[in-house]
Amino acid sequence: MDADTSPRDPRAGVDQATFRRALAQLAGGVVVVTSADAENGPAGVTATAVCSVSLEPPLVLVCLSAGSRTREKIATSGRYAINVLDSGSRAHAERFAQAGDGKFDGLSWTSGRFGCPVLPDSIAVCECEVEQSVEAGDHTVFIARVLGVTTAETPRSRPLLWYRGRYTHVSMEDVE
Repeated sequence: MDADTSPRDPRAGVDQATFRRALAQLAGGVVVVTSADAENGPAGVTATAVCSVSLEPPLVLVCLSAGSRTREKIATSGRYAINVLDSGSRAHAERFAQAGDGKFDGLSWTSGRFGCPVLPDSIAVCECEVEQSVEAGDHTVFIARVLGVTTAETPRSRPLLWYRGRYTHVSMEDVE
């Protein structure tokens, strides 16, 4: 049978599997987005949909799934922290990628200056206050002002990356 050559509606889009395969070609830095409130404690989720928006004022965004508990916590508290993971922190990425409660059980963490959990071994942390949220498909985009930044990078620090459905990192030779 020949391929379908009939005209298609250009707004029809692509199927999810094709879309996933295409975006798997885009490497993303792995972070854990955390938030907290006094009543229900901390929440966190692994994410790669994070980017800078503006230098003046300093703005970043994160995109979280509509079903995420962390998303709900951010919507309520208005704050979040972006914990940038080092390549040696894959266990943190896997822990926070799981559904359910107990992600902070047995984990040593500190509360940042603005109340959000800061994970050990993060090579950078941005503490943020939400300025705008936008519903986009099955995600919420939280655009936030960066209130504080800490870095703990060392000369050997390498960010944890997500590429083609796997964790990876860059070599130091690629950076220098």
